Amino acid sequence: MEERVEYMEKGDFIKLQFDTYTEDGKLVETTDEKKAKDNGIYDEHSSYKPIVTILGSGRLLKDLEEDIQKANVGEDKEIVLPPEKAFGVRDSNSVKVSSYREVERALVEEEKRAGRSGKDVYPEPGKMVRIGDKYGKIMTVTAGRVVVDFNHPLAGKSIKYSYKVLEKIEGEQNKVAAIIEINFSRDSDKFKIETGEELTITIPDSAKIDDSWPLAKFAIVGAIREYVANKTVIFKEIFEKRVEEKKEEEKAVEPKEEAKSTS
Repeated sequence: MEERVEYMEKGDFIKLQFDTYTEDGKLVETTDEKKAKDNGIYDEHSSYKPIVTILGSGRLLKDLEEDIQKANVGEDKEIVLPPEKAFGVRDSNSVKVSSYREVERALVEEEKRAGRSGKDVYPEPGKMVRIGDKYGKIMTVTAGRVVVDFNHPLAGKSIKYSYKVLEKIEGEQNKVAAIIEINFSRDSDKFKIETGEELTITIPDSAKIDDSWPLAKFAIVGAIREYVANKTVIFKEIFEKRVEEKKEEEKAVEPKEEAKSTS
């Protein structure tokens, strides 16, 4: 019987790399940038690196999480999930007709949330859009109307995951850092974490001006208390003293010599 290297259970923090394939062998998601480029699915707005997650937190599919709990760190694993255990069967009632203006407004708002200008954004087939609390794919655009499919893009398909647990994350500081990365990926490596009787987290400048930070902050506190420790959490914002540029000293103007008169 193979000796278990690392035992996984609910509440464990792990770092995971994976590839997601449809039943016909098409790669649809990966943590490997080269694979994304080689398979024509590269997205410049996505981050290609192993993900951190907490088993039992609901971020991964239930059956995938259960399979991961049987894995050893460093072991290559595969699992195939039927549609009903993956992203569900297709539902015709999830295909909706929305007004052109509503979809256009939703696209602009999404661009602005991502830190982009939102200019020159308009509905077109293939684009993803969030309306309310649902994401959907634009199917057709006609005069004044847009058909949006709110089924998951992989609904109705069997899914294969090829994955490897790279490490089991240990230690309070590392777990807090993982929680920050999960809930606020922008510059997550720039947060400074100090542990003790209280947890003090100094936030980077980018978080101070990010509209998504206030909600992320509460999610971070909740996850820390649920998965790490029930401690007082202090978020610290530091505004460094402004260093004024030294003004150049005005050059002294030497008095002109008076012209000597000759007699």
